[in-house]
Amino acid sequence: MNTSYSALDTFLTCPRKYKYSQIDRIKTPKSKEQFFGTLLHSTLKIVHTPGILSPTLEQALDFYSKNWNAEVFADETEERAAFAQGVAMLQDYYKKNDPAKTNIIDLESRFQVEIGENAEKHIVSGIIDRIDKTEDGYEIIDYKTTRKLPSQEKVDNDLQLSIYLAGFLKRYPKEKENLDKIKVSLYYLKHGVKLSSRRTLDQVKQSEELMLDLIDQISRSKFEPTISGLCDWCGYQNICPMWKHKFKEKGQKDIDTAKIIEEYISLKDEVKSKTDRIGELQEILSGYMDQENIDQVFSDAGRILRTLRKTYKYDKEKLRAILEPLDKWEEVLKVDGVSLRNILGVLPFETKNEVEKAKVLDKESKSYIVKKG
Repeated sequence: MNTSYSALDTFLTCPRKYKYSQIDRIKTPKSKEQFFGTLLHSTLKIVHTPGILSPTLEQALDFYSKNWNAEVFADETEERAAFAQGVAMLQDYYKKNDPAKTNIIDLESRFQVEIGENAEKHIVSGIIDRIDKTEDGYEIIDYKTTRKLPSQEKVDNDLQLSIYLAGFLKRYPKEKENLDKIKVSLYYLKHGVKLSSRRTLDQVKQSEELMLDLIDQISRSKFEPTISGLCDWCGYQNICPMWKHKFKEKGQKDIDTAKIIEEYISLKDEVKSKTDRIGELQEILSGYMDQENIDQVFSDAGRILRTLRKTYKYDKEKLRAILEPLDKWEEVLKVDGVSLRNILGVLPFETKNEVEKAKVLDKESKSYIVKKG
């Protein structure tokens, strides 16, 4: 398989989106978020392109404004806010970084690394935003335009940085002996913060094992869709089975779903005495969903998503065998979900994978989630 970090990340976010983009190769228009991120990346590439003189802030802002496309935004207010945010990011970047003092080795460096053995070999490719030569080694930098700033522990276990380091070592294999002098960094432009980390050779190998595990999951996947907050920015809504009812023409709807959904949402806002009627509406909608083979219905008032709620419990002995060597067992001695969630975010990827395998299905039930508007 030929893949990339972004493709593997897409699979983790939503297997169905992975299928549409990587297997079916269905193209979608670039979103406003993608446009914004791409333009800032292009501007910083211009800023750091080696030359006699580095571009000034004014020249960087001139490139940014000339390549701005207001048409990708929904309205003028949103467009102005996004443009101003990009200007602020570049101003802050220049305030904290002097392009003339950076020693750039390469920009948007493409790489391919081979993982696996024999018949199970795979190619992972990617593009490193920037590689710098530092006083004692190298620094691999990737720019981020996201709003959320992660913890240092998450950066220390970031799969993308491990893949990029593997790509760097493919280009400079002798640097495997100097990993302690190679930094991997994520620069969060919105916050003006660069979070850096280092990797050992064992960590690089572990990241390869994780990628092989993901590739194996892909090969066996049925590509079920996953509903999340990211759906609002997905270009595949109109063909996704989870959004089928939203795009069904009103004349084709067999029952008055708009009326049912409106009443359903109204009842959810009232006191618990209305629960009996809500249950009746759930039965009607559930029957309709079964008939139409869908799990989400839409109207102008909002949408109702039917989910199959699965409750898992952990095999205590398996969990202890995984966490005790990491000195994490005492933190989750009661093996409760809250304690586990508190530490899962900062565990190494391979450990998270083992914890997931320790899950066993306890019970399942259906629930109905309302999203207004």
